[in-house]
Amino acid sequence: MSLSFVRYYASPVGRLEISATPDAITSIHFADAQKKPGPGRPQTDESCPVIEHCMSELTEYFGGKRQEFTVPFVLDGTPFQNRAWQALTTIPYGQTITYGEQAIRLKNPKAARAVGLCNGNNPIVLLVPCHRVIGANGSLTGFGGDLWVKRWLLDHEKKYSSQYVQTSLF
Repeated sequence: MSLSFVRYYASPVGRLEISATPDAITSIHFADAQKKPGPGRPQTDESCPVIEHCMSELTEYFGGKRQEFTVPFVLDGTPFQNRAWQALTTIPYGQTITYGEQAIRLKNPKAARAVGLCNGNNPIVLLVPCHRVIGANGSLTGFGGDLWVKRWLLDHEKKYSSQYVQTSLF
C-alpha cells in the first residue's frame, strides 16, 4: 500500500481537502460543500512536496497569477470517466463549454447526461476544471460543490483572463 497524505487548504471558496501519494495529487474536494463533501480524513503531519507544490499553485490561481496547473495528478475512474475528466483539462482558463459540447469532444454526442454525472464526480476539482462546463441554456448545473462556488470560480477566471489579455496586448 502506498503512502497517502492529506492536507487542508483555506481558499476563498472554502476549505479544500487535498490528498496525494508522494508522486501525485489523487483528490481535491470542497471540504465544506453541501453536496458531496470530501471524505474528511485527518490531516497528515508529514510534509508532502507534491501537496506543497499544489498549495503553492492554488495560491497563485486564487491570486490571479496562474491559469494552468503543473502539479502532477492521477485520475482513477472508469475509462469513460477518465476520458471525460481528461477532456476537462483542455477547456481554456476563463472559457466555458456545455455538457453537450463536452460529449461531442468525446465523440459521443448523446452522452451529455453521462458527462454531467462524470463531471459531478470529478475527484480533482480545480486542477480538472469541471466548473467550466455549463448547461446548454447557460445555467450553472451539475457541480460537485455548491453552485455559488462555481459562479465565483467562473467570475474569478473571467476577471483575470480579461486582465491577462489586456496586459499581453501591450
